[in-house]
Amino acid sequence: MDWLRIAAFGLLIFYHIALVFVTWPYHAKTAHPIDWVSVPMQAVNAWRLPLLFVVSGYASRAIFAGCAGSGDFAWGRTKRLIPPLLFGVIVIVPPQPWVELSTQHGYTASFWHFWTKEYFKLGTLGGIVLPTWNHLWFVVYLWIYTMALAIGAALLPRRVSMLAVRAVEWVMSGPFVVIVPIALLMAQMAWTFPGVRETHALVDDGPVHRVYATMFLFGFVLRGSDRIWVSIRRWWPAGLVLGLIGYGVVATLEIRFMGPPQMSRALWFAFGLARAVQSWGIMIALVGMADRWLNHDHPARAMLNEAVFPFYLIHQTIIVVVAGALLRAHIGPLAEFVILVAATAAGCWAFYRMGREIGWLRPLIGLRGRRAGRTPRAAGATS
Repeated sequence: MDWLRIAAFGLLIFYHIALVFVTWPYHAKTAHPIDWVSVPMQAVNAWRLPLLFVVSGYASRAIFAGCAGSGDFAWGRTKRLIPPLLFGVIVIVPPQPWVELSTQHGYTASFWHFWTKEYFKLGTLGGIVLPTWNHLWFVVYLWIYTMALAIGAALLPRRVSMLAVRAVEWVMSGPFVVIVPIALLMAQMAWTFPGVRETHALVDDGPVHRVYATMFLFGFVLRGSDRIWVSIRRWWPAGLVLGLIGYGVVATLEIRFMGPPQMSRALWFAFGLARAVQSWGIMIALVGMADRWLNHDHPARAMLNEAVFPFYLIHQTIIVVVAGALLRAHIGPLAEFVILVAATAAGCWAFYRMGREIGWLRPLIGLRGRRAGRTPRAAGATS
């Protein structure tokens, strides 16, 4: 699961780079948008975030097992997640709305003026709510789910908790490990049809919470369930087939309606159903394949696992700032892409390597203090 987590966050970075070039909204956009980029992006769009919450729930179970109780667990996760979140909102994220305002809304003031005079006004500027957590919404949601889990573990009698876990294991046994989640995702899609946008604003994101919180809880149960693991090991190939079929439908419709024509309600509904099949099918297949072929250690794993959280914190700011600067360079999209990949990789690595050597900065970029040991726990940083 460590390897899966590392790969998932690495893919997230490439996904955010691709957002610069696709026609979808983003904080920084190229002057040369490319329609077809949306097709490969749809290959990961349906499952990339649910997978992160599954992995986070899985890791939370491991961390919970090493704590003295629910209170210790809640306090430990708060110390690990909230300082980087606050540091990110105050220091790391501000360049992102400034670039967005400057390149898409005609804002002309300097970053220093924006940061010191505008950013902390608790209002909107150019339609952007300030201050903002932007991509750090994931940390906010993860902390909320973690606190809810800790409260539930503290209040529910152990017998009730065990019955709930057994019920999940029973429901997810055999082929139902593929069938039931797909059915639930389809029901969720039908319930919210014709669709709602993710706001990442916490309080008005109910449909998103129903999916992500459930994925988090599934990961938590998966950590201690041999029965579910047996089902995954047998049935993940079926999930892969279904997931590829779902993506085939999604990609076909994405290509067909890439230009001005809009999908009919019936096709939009079919798109949503196919996306539900793709989401869980690919995700359960990735978990099964990671268990089959990545269930081994490597000297680089601990370092990469530790680096994930700092990379996550800084990557989008690097992407947005560099993409905004490239608008003035008047170069082609291929050169822009190469520069963005190189700059993001180098910037993330420098941020992590320098930050890990500064004691007071370590907790602010998601690393444990030196006294806690330099070797990270399994699936540790944001999980």
